[in-house]
Amino acid sequence: QVQLVESGGGLVQAGGSLRLSCAASGRTYAMGWFRQAPGKERDFVATISWSGDSTSYADSVKGRFTISRDNAKNTVYLQMNSLKPEDTAVYYCAARRSGVGATTVSMYGNWGQGTQVTVSS
Repeated sequence: QVQLVESGGGLVQAGGSLRLSCAASGRTYAMGWFRQAPGKERDFVATISWSGDSTSYADSVKGRFTISRDNAKNTVYLQMNSLKPEDTAVYYCAARRSGVGATTVSMYGNWGQGTQVTVSS
């Protein structure tokens, strides 16, 4: 089973930027980023196909976040710009055994441990 490790979270002021990374222990297929705020469900953020030529975003992050990947490094990234306090959450990366991305939690079989992102106002 592929292990996923997220990094890059932290505390940032509103309007700032962070870049999250998700390193996989082996080859992965389609990947996704999700986030979970305290007391809330885990929500979809972004997904990318195995080839990287297809991406999808939640409406709340469209135009501010960019998902990308480097298959040579088995790593997926989430560039987050113009951060808002409502972006505060634990961010998780996930992998699924399909080349096509997906937007629902149940479509992913492998999850990282999460990285905290806190945006102050």
